[in-house]
This record gives sequence, C-alpha cells and structure tokens, in this order.
Amino acid sequence: MTPTDLFQSLWNDYIDRLCPSADKVHQLLEEDEALINDHIALRTFNLAPLGLETLARPFIELGYQACGEYLFESKKLVAKHYEHPDPLQPKVFISELKVAECSAQLQAIVQGLVAQVDERQLTGSDFLFGGRLWELSYADYQVLAAESEYASWLAAHGYGANHFTVNVNQLKHLHEVQQVNDHLRQAGFTINESGGEVKGSPQVLLEQSSTMADKVEVRFSEGSYTIPGGFYEFAKRYPLPDGKLYTGFVAASADKIFESTDSR
Repeated sequence: MTPTDLFQSLWNDYIDRLCPSADKVHQLLEEDEALINDHIALRTFNLAPLGLETLARPFIELGYQACGEYLFESKKLVAKHYEHPDPLQPKVFISELKVAECSAQLQAIVQGLVAQVDERQLTGSDFLFGGRLWELSYADYQVLAAESEYASWLAAHGYGANHFTVNVNQLKHLHEVQQVNDHLRQAGFTINESGGEVKGSPQVLLEQSSTMADKVEVRFSEGSYTIPGGFYEFAKRYPLPDGKLYTGFVAASADKIFESTDSR
C-alpha cells in the first residue's frame, strides 16, 4: 500500500461513516486542481495493545517520521505528529488518552473495551479505518461523555480519521481562514467558535478553524443513537525565517480544535 492508497481509504471511510458533509465542503472549496490535505488526526487509548505507537506503525512503514510532541494537560492527552519525506503527503497527528489519569469508572469501561481487541486485528493498516474493535453500550458511552468527550468519541467510533484538513495556502480565491469560515457559514455550516473562530495567528505560524462535527447514527448494544462524528478543518501555514512553511502544530490551538466534536 502506498501513502496515496492509505489516505484514500481513510477518506472513503471518513465521508461514509464519520463526516458525510465533508464531501460537500470539498466541492465548495475545490478550484481548478485537487485540494491538498494538510493533515489528518487519529485518536486512541494509551493501553496495550493499542496506543499512539500502534497507530503510527503503518505510517512509519510508509516512510513517515515523528517530528513533534504535544501535551494537553486538561484533556489528559499526549500527541505526536508525523511527516513524510515527500512534503506533498499529508501530515499525521495522532493523540492518545492517558487512561490512568482518569476516574476509576472511566478506566474500568475503557479497559473492558480494550480487552475485546484481538492483536491480530492490528496487523497491516486496515484497522486505521476499520471503526470499532469492541462492543459498546450507550449507557457506557454516556458515562464516558460526562467525563471525557475524547474517550466517548473514540469508544463510539473506534478507528478512522477524526478530521481531514484543507490546506488554505493552496486556495486562490479564499486567502484567509476567516474567508473560508464565512464562505462555509453562508452555505449553512456551523463553525467551531471555541477559542475564537480562527485559532492561532501569523505570530505562531499557524491559523486553524473547523466546522462542528456532523451528527451521525452509531450502533450501540441497546440500539442506534445519533452522536457527534467527524469534522473538517482548515489550516493556513506561515513561513519560518528560512522561507519554508512551518510544518508543526500549536497545542493551544489544537486544544480548541478537539472541541469540534463536543455535543451541542
């Protein structure tokens, strides 16, 4: 599998299961050439056999390298981002929940989910867009959601791209992130306003925004319920002193982007 194949599979799952509206956003923003995907984001628990490194392995096998580490204390998360030697390949942002820092009730539920995972399911790369590897009750989902939106989202959806990201630098008619927001709002989309519509600034070399997550139907043991799914992000990068565009992430901004999947 090539990086192109993997990201196409991730995209197909994303627009089918997690963020169907992304296809419309894509059409609204695409101009005379294919949109460049700046990065995707993946979520996981830091419990064996899962964990950040497990999700990173298929990308590393395709040539990706770890480039930055991030801490989100209030959300009990750590993250890394990965880049490919080919700068046209999307960056990958992988985060994991530090389960041991959460309540005993959350730990027990998550441990029960992870105990259902067969390590043989984690070979290759198909599990990255395979959804849940466990069964989950809606009652447990609600318990997780009361403490950690991140934990409840991951428990409900399993593995797949939490979001894709349009590279705003590429756009010819919408030069600013705020212009993208305005354009999408006029088309009926809701923009994440947590921390301001535009997170970051030219001073920190990165500006970001995102839609609020789609509401999607998910199967639980008691039946199907509608909950937040994935969202679409937009990023504009600014040049470093050497003229190359900044390729990292800003933790304070990413912290607010996480809230695109909050229930509302």
